[in-house]
Parts: sequence; C-alpha cells; structure tokens
Amino acid sequence: MAYDGFAIDKYVDADRVTAELDALIRQPIFSINREKLKEYEEEYFEKKCPRSKAMIEEAREVIPGGVQHNLAFNYPFPIVITKAEGAKLYDLDGNWYYDLLQAGGPTILGSNDPVVRQAVKELLDTCGPSTGLFHEYEYKLAAKIRELVPSVEKFRMLGSGTEACMTALRIARLATGHKNVLKMGGAYHGWSDQLAYGIRIPGTKGIMSKGIPGFVFRHTDEFFPGDLDDLEQKLRRNKRHGGTAAVFIEPIGPESGTRPVSKVFVQGCEKLAHKYGALLVCDEVVSGFRIGTGGAQSYFGIDPDLTIFGKIIAGGYPGAGGVGGHADVMAHLGAGLDSQGKKIPKALCGGTMAATPLSCVAGYTAICEIEKRNACEKAGRMGDRLTRGLQALIQKYDLPFVAFNQGSVCHLDSVGTMHYAINWKRPWELPKLLKETGIRQKEMEYMGAAYMAEGIITLAGSRLYTSAAYDEEMIDDVLRRFERVLACCERID
Repeated sequence: MAYDGFAIDKYVDADRVTAELDALIRQPIFSINREKLKEYEEEYFEKKCPRSKAMIEEAREVIPGGVQHNLAFNYPFPIVITKAEGAKLYDLDGNWYYDLLQAGGPTILGSNDPVVRQAVKELLDTCGPSTGLFHEYEYKLAAKIRELVPSVEKFRMLGSGTEACMTALRIARLATGHKNVLKMGGAYHGWSDQLAYGIRIPGTKGIMSKGIPGFVFRHTDEFFPGDLDDLEQKLRRNKRHGGTAAVFIEPIGPESGTRPVSKVFVQGCEKLAHKYGALLVCDEVVSGFRIGTGGAQSYFGIDPDLTIFGKIIAGGYPGAGGVGGHADVMAHLGAGLDSQGKKIPKALCGGTMAATPLSCVAGYTAICEIEKRNACEKAGRMGDRLTRGLQALIQKYDLPFVAFNQGSVCHLDSVGTMHYAINWKRPWELPKLLKETGIRQKEMEYMGAAYMAEGIITLAGSRLYTSAAYDEEMIDDVLRRFERVLACCERID
C-alpha cells in the first residue's frame, strides 16, 4: 500500500515477530548493567530531579502511591512534568525529554498543539467548558467522524474509552438478544467489571482484576490472539449457552499491538462474529486516527458493527471516549420506533460530563488538523525510522531484544513480559509464570529509568509512540540516546 495516507508502509509480519518474541522469553534476561543503573539513579535522578522527588514524597501523603494515573508510576520515582510542547516534555527541575509516551497515544499532532489550543481558548472565552446542554461542536465532531470512518453512521460521545466499551456491550446485547461476550486475550478494553478480564497476558482470566467478584465474568471469555480456531470454538460453545453478543478486538493486536496479529486474522474475526450472530466491536482507542484517518479498520478492510474511540477523540483533552457504528445498532442509544413501528429498547448510558463543549471542540479541531497535515503518515514515517534504527542497534550490540512497529505505534521489547500466556491445562505452571513475569516487569522498569535518564520518556520502557511533531533529526538524536543505554546492557543472572 506504501503509506497512501496511512501510517503504515508495509504491515508487520506478525508470524515473524511472534517467533522472535517466542525466542526472547526463552532467553536469559538481558537488561541495564547494575553499575550503570546505579549511576543513573545517583547522577541523574538524585542530583538532577530533586524537586520532582520532593513533590512526589509530599504527594504520597494525600494520593495513594503518589500519582493519579498508572502511566506516571516510574522507577525510581515519578517525574513531575510542568510543560508539554510538540515532541518534548519538561519537568519541574528544568530537564527536558523526548516524549515517546505521548500521553498514552492521543497526541498524534504532538503535545499541546497550538491550533487545537487556540480553539480551546476561544471556546473557554465564549461558552466555558461545560453547560450540560447541546453544543454545536457535538454535531461537528460526530459529522467529522462519520465522514472519515466508513463504518460509523452514528456516533455518541462519552467520557472515556472504558465507558465506550461498557456502552458497546450493552448495545450488542440489545441488538442481538445474546448474553455472552468474547474478547481478545491480553487486550485492554477498559477497566469496567465485565471487560476487565484476560488483560495484559492471554489466559489470565480474572487474575489481574482485583476487587471484581468472579461471578461477574460468567458471560465473559477470551480467545487467543491470532487463533481463529480458538475463536470459533468459543463462538460455537456460546451458541448453546445464550449466544455471543459481541466479539471485541484491538485490530493491531492486544495492548496496542504488543502481540501483533495478521490481516487474515482480523478479517477472520469479522467473518466469524457475523457467522454466529455476534457484533464485531473494534477497539480503536489507540489506533483510531493514528493508523489512518479512517482508523485501522480502513487499513485492514473490515466493517465493524461498533467502533470504540478514545485518546484523540478529545484532542488530548479530558472527556476522550465515544462509540460509533451502524445506524441500526446505534439506534439502541436513541429512543423511538424502528422502520416496522416496533419500539427499540434503549441501552443504559449516562455521563454528565460527556461531550462537553471543550472536549468536542478539541477533538474536532485535532481530527481536522490530522487530516490537513497528513499527520498519520508523517508520524508513521518517523515510527519506521525509529524502528529501523533500533533494530540496527540491537544487532550491533548482539542483544536478544525485539523491535517492530505498526506505523507510529512502536515496540522495543527487551524482556517479553507481555508475551507470556497461561495454559490452564497446566495450572501447576502458573506460580512459576507469575514469578517470571514479575521479575521481567521489574527489568522493564529499570530500562525505562535508564531511557528517562538519557532524556527519553516511554510507556513502561517498551512502547514508543511517534507523532507528527517529530522530524528525522529528532529521531536520529533519540536513537543516539537509546544507544547509550543499549551499549550498557548485559545478561542478568
């Protein structure tokens, strides 16, 4: 396809990457040299980040863990960010960093884009952030999404991706009359009770869902990513037990493509869902308006019944969530009669602070700017350059690490923590697996700290998002900083 407006030039060979990740978790652990890690702790974090450290210590007195968001938990302590601009972040102590976290993915244009910021300022000068009543930008945002995403005939703004996933499941049950939901193992579809299942590592079931009683998952199950036979087996089983209302997928693979899946698999999910009378729900919280303005679904050539939006839908501002889809299923968020005069049951859906004027104007402006600037393709080209450079460094220093990307969603996997899977036919292996992933998770934190000390902020030390604010010179500088870390990695016994 050679980009053609998308972030992807050539789609990743999912089978090859899977084989490389399989090999990685069989290898001994390679990570940052302990002497170098100690040097980073003492020379960078202690000497150059004292104000961040002091503020976090104070914050722990009033905030559980000291921060309000899981992305902010970093070793050896969270850094306090005071300024975001384009491809860079600035902390309380005056240090600056290349931003490869990108707020978890929404800032496709770059952080605090001036055009979006100006639109928000004008909105605040006139209307204010919220009225509780209808605002013109609610319509403009919905119409823009319908224009760009072929599967979306109607759109409903919500407060978060979690809320959108909850709502999609309710719609699916009303539209199909079925009870059960199947979701891609390891994928994250928010933290609501019924969908907080099988997250991070395929096969975990409810292990990672502390505080949720097991009976809540009675009608929820997971299927293994990349395995259409497993999906069909579970669809066939559900057919005898209330049917399947929805099949949830992340189109580029679970956890934003951390375990990539093939085009054939994604297209197969659509066919199987419809074969068994289920809706296909495409979670594009990360990939929407990042892989392309039509989403990853346009790149893969699928037509999901419902699409989950988040992140960019509010342009990086609060209130980032929504669900869109075919008119017949989205009718369950309205009220009235169908074409035959039959009353349509309405799904329970609320959210006082959903679709605020602020979030809608920010989202509409950001999406328009992404389209105007061809931001998806530009960010994807930067992702390709970064990934090629990382692959060369891995080879240069003879490391078992794996680097790959789906456009501007890049991965540098040093330990393969999220490539493990639980086999419930061998439950006695579970304690060993949990211990091993815990060890590897800690090494991810150490690597993330080393990157940060070199002026690079990542997501969990393994996921890297590029934006349209990057240029080739910046990416090359990022690679020089990565090299200083990778040159100090060794086997950890």
